[in-house]
Amino acid sequence: MYIRRTTIKSRKDGTKYFAYRFVESKRIGKKVRQNTVLNIGANFSLPRDQWPTLCSRIKDIIGGQKNFFQINEKIELLAQDYAARIIQTRTEIKKESKTDFHEVDINSLESQRPRSVSCEHVALETFRFLGLDKKLKELKFTAPQIAAAMGTIIGRMCQPGSELSTHHWLQNKTGLGELIDHDFNKTSLYRMYQVSDMLLKYKKPLEDFLFTKEQSLFELGETITLYDLTNTYFEGSGLYNELCAYGHSKEKRSDCPLVTLGLVLDGSGFPKRSEIFKGNVNEASTMAGMIQGLQDDVLLEKPTIVMDAGIATQDNIEWLKTNLYPYIVVSRKRHRQFDEEQSHVVKEDDNCIVKAQKIIDPDSGETLLYCHSTLREKKEQAINNRINDRFIEAISNLEQGLHKKRYVKKYDKILERIARIKQKFSKASKQYEIEVQKDKETGNAIKITWNHKPALKTKEGLPGIYCLRTNHTTLTESELWRTYTMLTDLESVFRSLKSELGLRPVYHQITDRVSGHLFITVLAYHLVHTIRYKLKQSGVNISWDNLRQRLTGQSRITISMQCKNGNIIHVRKSTRPEPEQQKFYKALGLDMHPGKTIKKTIQNEQK
Repeated sequence: MYIRRTTIKSRKDGTKYFAYRFVESKRIGKKVRQNTVLNIGANFSLPRDQWPTLCSRIKDIIGGQKNFFQINEKIELLAQDYAARIIQTRTEIKKESKTDFHEVDINSLESQRPRSVSCEHVALETFRFLGLDKKLKELKFTAPQIAAAMGTIIGRMCQPGSELSTHHWLQNKTGLGELIDHDFNKTSLYRMYQVSDMLLKYKKPLEDFLFTKEQSLFELGETITLYDLTNTYFEGSGLYNELCAYGHSKEKRSDCPLVTLGLVLDGSGFPKRSEIFKGNVNEASTMAGMIQGLQDDVLLEKPTIVMDAGIATQDNIEWLKTNLYPYIVVSRKRHRQFDEEQSHVVKEDDNCIVKAQKIIDPDSGETLLYCHSTLREKKEQAINNRINDRFIEAISNLEQGLHKKRYVKKYDKILERIARIKQKFSKASKQYEIEVQKDKETGNAIKITWNHKPALKTKEGLPGIYCLRTNHTTLTESELWRTYTMLTDLESVFRSLKSELGLRPVYHQITDRVSGHLFITVLAYHLVHTIRYKLKQSGVNISWDNLRQRLTGQSRITISMQCKNGNIIHVRKSTRPEPEQQKFYKALGLDMHPGKTIKKTIQNEQK
């Protein structure tokens, strides 16, 4: 075997470049034929004087020969990689094949090149189930570009990270390439960035296609629309990014520039549309544009818009009314009204009881739903207790300082300090009466006392109460409350995007690359939610992170063995899935053994 270098002329610009391949000579009768063993491509930089060493080492690995000499580390890594790829080039045993007996030396058995396939198998079949591969082909993606798109999106699901880390994962850790019959070792990092740009270019048709497909596959009715925003931070200055801005970070990273992702979901949790905004965008100002872009004019009935209080400004409410959208939002009013005798239980379990009372607002005609949650009441009381403790601690420290040297004692100064403490802990200060005794001779404060006065349960101060406002008039208390609680699903989506699918942090600095990174994560979430939705239909409710961990373990692996007749047999196949993995595969209707079985026999040359 040897390496042949061929000069190739580019079809695009006519420039010339070199392509490389491994070739072997075989005598057939009186003729000698040269067969290509493996195409290397143009990405091959090993010096020419080291080619014979590389070919010799590859031949030893394939033939099961041990190496007794020190080999350059770079040559050894290349030899191991090329030998594995050569072994996988010819399929001699298919899954439907029957028995194939050989007498082998069990001491010669070796396993090599393990590559993970379980999570990839689930993600790939979902990619195909949604028809995303066919859609990319329809959008004029070439076969290598479709493979790169698969690798990018599935990589974000299975090994969340940047495009750079995904590229390394595709070339060194995963068997995804074997499942789609593509060699990712020939895929450059530039191709990964290129496909990110292409996916972003076709953002709208891809989102429209996926949402329509999901609605059709699962026969979902589009009756609810959930809208919210989140942000993520940059690693770097972000100087070259138009969307980069400092703002309120949801991860408490005020030291980093931010970018904001807006997401619209239906009631089943499938994304309808995403949009990327500046990091300091006002949440309320984004709603009209996002909802308006959904092309709801084709719908027979406009969906109910569900939003939290941060977006539900009065202007946005008026916009929804003007455009005839039904809505359910959290009221911004501090006034809290709740009559337990007039309320109905909408949720009851061991952890929490929620009661709701429906009232018609005479001024606006809206339905107001006052809800009392025992769990929320406990949380609010815990927060109030913590604030009260801090208030008492501050007053107590001030009082103790009256009896110590070099501490503030002047009466007027003490009153100023108390006023500041009251301002800082305004809610707690309302529950206490504070008196300061003054020494008439020195003009100093000599004692501070405080007495607790139990807070009256006014309409404004009832703990555990919140109010929803809606223009629905026929829905019951339970239906209104359960519809609004769907917004918690959107919060879990953002958690999944950030922690499970590598949305944060962002390492890119160019605007389109940042937008592409976020959009790839949204595409990955389409697949993740489809998987979880199908599992729920089979009675399996599990987070993606948990599912990914439980799928870990099944791999593609090559078993090499020496036969009694001197031949070397290499068999590459997937390991048997664990019982729990089989349960997931069965629920999703997937094959238990991803990838085909490949066998390559190396004949004994001395035979």
